Amino acid sequence: MTATANERVLEVGDKGPDWSSPPVTRTDLVRYAGASGDMNPVHHDDTVAQAVGNPSVFAHGMFTAGVLSSYLVNWLGVGSLRSFKVRFRDKVFPGDILCCNAEVTAVEEADGIPLARINCSVTRQDGSVAIEGTATARCGR
Repeated sequence: MTATANERVLEVGDKGPDWSSPPVTRTDLVRYAGASGDMNPVHHDDTVAQAVGNPSVFAHGMFTAGVLSSYLVNWLGVGSLRSFKVRFRDKVFPGDILCCNAEVTAVEEADGIPLARINCSVTRQDGSVAIEGTATARCGR
């Protein structure tokens, strides 16, 4: 089977491209809150965020997961992702620069379809992990 226009040929050890975001802004958080419908004030009101022990407002976990999923789709091709799971490890604050990375850990066939197993994560500019996860993507062979 050969790769389609939306599939990337992948091998164990292949890594996604280096990518870093511009600094996360409060506007990013407010836009995400509006789009998601999650208007919890810890994501847009410093007084509330600080009252519960945070230094400032912080990003929704799914905002960061969305950054990672977009990175994977941009690398692997639209329609390639078959599964995507994340574990939230640390908060993302305004000013943080997010760095995405991914590595293919296995390539196998399921029902005649080649699938790549991928470990992926989002780190902040200081190297701390905000999200780590796994993905499965259809890949060409």
